[in-house]
Amino acid sequence: MKIDLSKNILKEIGRIADENGFKVFVVGGYVRDWLMGKEDNDIDILVIGDGVKFAELTASKFGRSPSAVYEKFGTSLVMLDEMKIEFTSARKESYSKKSRKPIVKMSGLEDDLSRRDFTINAIAAGLNSDNFGEITDLFGGYDDLRKGVIKTPLEPVVTFSDDPLRIMRAIRFASMFNFTIEEKTLEGIKKSVDRLTEDKVVSQERITNEFLKILMSDKPSLGLEIMFKTGVMDKVFPEISALQGVDQRKDYHHKDVFYHTLIVVDNTAEKTDNVWLRFSALVHDIAKPKTKKFIEGTGWTFHGHEEFGARMMKNIFKKMKLPMSKLEYVEKLVRMHLRPIPLAQDIVTDSAVRRLAAEAGEELEDLLLLCRADITSKNPDKVSRFMKNYEIVEKKIVEVQKKDELRNFQSPVRGDEIMEICNIKPGRTVGIIKKRIEEAILEGEIRNEYEAAREYLFKIKDEILG
Repeated sequence: MKIDLSKNILKEIGRIADENGFKVFVVGGYVRDWLMGKEDNDIDILVIGDGVKFAELTASKFGRSPSAVYEKFGTSLVMLDEMKIEFTSARKESYSKKSRKPIVKMSGLEDDLSRRDFTINAIAAGLNSDNFGEITDLFGGYDDLRKGVIKTPLEPVVTFSDDPLRIMRAIRFASMFNFTIEEKTLEGIKKSVDRLTEDKVVSQERITNEFLKILMSDKPSLGLEIMFKTGVMDKVFPEISALQGVDQRKDYHHKDVFYHTLIVVDNTAEKTDNVWLRFSALVHDIAKPKTKKFIEGTGWTFHGHEEFGARMMKNIFKKMKLPMSKLEYVEKLVRMHLRPIPLAQDIVTDSAVRRLAAEAGEELEDLLLLCRADITSKNPDKVSRFMKNYEIVEKKIVEVQKKDELRNFQSPVRGDEIMEICNIKPGRTVGIIKKRIEEAILEGEIRNEYEAAREYLFKIKDEILG
């Protein structure tokens, strides 16, 4: 079997290999993606012999130098325009129990393909003139691609024990491609799950990176459910596992908070590629197990779970090594995810709408998207009713914002001007005055503009300072 390797760079690499007596192949993700009808600018070149030397030869032909060289692993990286090309010597690997970094020995094509994580990534295509485009598929990777199966080339427990990050990669590929993990491989994940967090063999950053890629799948619930059923979620994100089995009132949400959450994440993923909005959907009910209470005549309640959940975020971000720059965004969405729906009532005042818009600020649209995604009832009449309620809320917000120009609300009078006008130093009083001005705007007493706010400041300052 042959594939059409249409990239000119691959033909040129094959020509350089012929001229210098090297046998080379393109392998891994590039071949897999091509067979799936996709194109990739990350190219892995397998070199029989000295991969670093061949990388230098290739780079020099294009007037470049390798961007990075890892002599110990026989690997070199060359950047050509938008393409990232990694050259690696064919090798076999062995591992120590305390590291996922391999001990490398030079070897041939078969050993190299057998060391790869999954059969779908263990397909090679020749680049020399005598075998250009010719497939080498020793482990049935092409059939597994057609069937949509994730399977390890060797014994799964060995594969996952050698490099436990492959557990997360297996789940990520299954989620990204909507593939099934082969039963023996799935059992290997279950047996090896402790290795994922054992002795810091895998860094938290690498685990979290794979987790976020699962969240970026078209349907993240596929990967999240596999994580839960294999015990991986218990290791990676136990707070999410704890949602399973937490009953809710049957007349509103799905009975089980975990499966309700999966639906909310999928609903969110249908509308946005913003990974932090998807993450907010995942954690929006994270405090329900801690706030669960049964009230006769009502059923299970979770009062305050939105505030409790927001307060949990800082420790979760630290533990998972998530970027702290995104913490405030996620906290805000978790804290506010119940706020919009009461505004659908006819008697809601403009000031209540102003407060929601002011507090949500730049995140208002994302908040409303999350709220819509949170509607998971299987009763179409209820879904329709709730959706209409949100349309009412959005209409009210637009009307009030047009009237008040409240987008990105903040007091028009700054702290330094308050200090100058009132002849006071920095301190609590400045905050009190500023808050009074903001409250007056939110209540509709004055317009959200500088002159009106400044005039109001002169009106109230003596009362406060007195």
